[in-house]
Amino acid sequence: MDKPDIQHLYNRAGFGIGPDRLAAIASTRRKKIVEALFVDSKIPRPLKIPTPEIDKHLATKPMDRKSKTFRELVKKSRRKHVIFNRAWVDRMAGTQQDLRERMTLFWANHFVMRSNNIIFSQQFNNTLRTNALGNFKDFVLAIAKEPGMLDYLNNQQNKKGAPNENFARELMELFTLGVGNYSETDIKEAARAFTGWRHDAQGKFRKAQRQHDEGEKTFLGNTGNFDGEDIISLILERPACADFIARKVYRHFVNETVNEAHVAAIAKVFFKDYDISNMMRFIFDSDWFYAKENVRSKIKSPVDLLVGLMRVVPFTWQKPQQLKYVERLLGQVLLEPPNVAGWAEGRNWIDANTMMVRLKLPSVLLKNGTIAFDVKGEFEDSFEAFNKKNNFNRKLDIGAKWEQFDAKYGKLKGETLVFLLLGDSVSTETKAFLETLEAEGQQDFCIQLMSLPEYQLC
Repeated sequence: MDKPDIQHLYNRAGFGIGPDRLAAIASTRRKKIVEALFVDSKIPRPLKIPTPEIDKHLATKPMDRKSKTFRELVKKSRRKHVIFNRAWVDRMAGTQQDLRERMTLFWANHFVMRSNNIIFSQQFNNTLRTNALGNFKDFVLAIAKEPGMLDYLNNQQNKKGAPNENFARELMELFTLGVGNYSETDIKEAARAFTGWRHDAQGKFRKAQRQHDEGEKTFLGNTGNFDGEDIISLILERPACADFIARKVYRHFVNETVNEAHVAAIAKVFFKDYDISNMMRFIFDSDWFYAKENVRSKIKSPVDLLVGLMRVVPFTWQKPQQLKYVERLLGQVLLEPPNVAGWAEGRNWIDANTMMVRLKLPSVLLKNGTIAFDVKGEFEDSFEAFNKKNNFNRKLDIGAKWEQFDAKYGKLKGETLVFLLLGDSVSTETKAFLETLEAEGQQDFCIQLMSLPEYQLC
């Protein structure tokens, strides 16, 4: 397997590859390299931050939401979300489990959930991580029982005689089948099947039998006394489910422009056993995955951009809140999806304001680690709402570890660094620009490369 193909694989199955690792596996057979990604990611490693000040309240009875204690708990939970956000970014930047963390991020924008409770958010994130490469049926069932999801899509209010359809609708529309593969009647009947699915004050799943509708239901042409597990099983019996997931996976990992034959091939593999690892292995082993039209065809998400920068020049966010500021400027705050459909990807990541921020970000984060938020002119639109929230004149506090960059990249030839950061298909215009570029050493050269439009692609 040649270096450009390895780089492409790691850009999509992980968050990039460093020069040492690339040199070590160059010329290794593709199947062996692909399989190593799965071996490295075999055992899930939960991501947790300490939450003692919140944990102690979980053993108590539900609090009055208007009480001062509850309001204080919400504030503490909000601060913990900021810390968990940073921990998640740090995990992606430093992980050896590239594929599992990449899949965790992907599923976080598929099974979309947002919670004010850090315990529920952390648990949900680790459920994504645990099931990211497992069996899709088990995954859907686990998601359906998550306290954060039960709250987010109102299944806590779903009871016999007054079914709430929110979860049932999104289960089919966004999580499994896609629009057009079910009816409004199917939604109503599925909602009845999920009545009584609850969680207690500690977030543990339970079925409130008195609130569960035991009546006969007709769903997707099948009739019976169905429960939620039955609904999920019946959904997965439909080839449309495998096609829906295959299509979404293709758009994320291969190309925004769908090749119907390739999607059909992925769906066929997935439908056999709904094994996520088998599906992803099939994609990464396919010749078409490495076709020229699929390489550097995707715009990096904000998280991809930040994590990629951190992998080249490791740096720390001394103040976790400032990571969230930057994420908001770029348009993707982890743990805060805009709605149940998640973030629109591809070209939706880019507009005039975010592109300007993206191009300046490497020098902002790595050259001196500061940026003034008393913004005028070119950033004014981006920061207008931001500055209204008492962020005026704040500065980033970044600790860039250039010594680690020097140890890994410092002695590389210029063309090697260009390949590692921009790939091997640099445009004629960029080549001409690089020939005239005057850099004050390897560090400055790196920053200038990461400030080019090509660096936005993966």
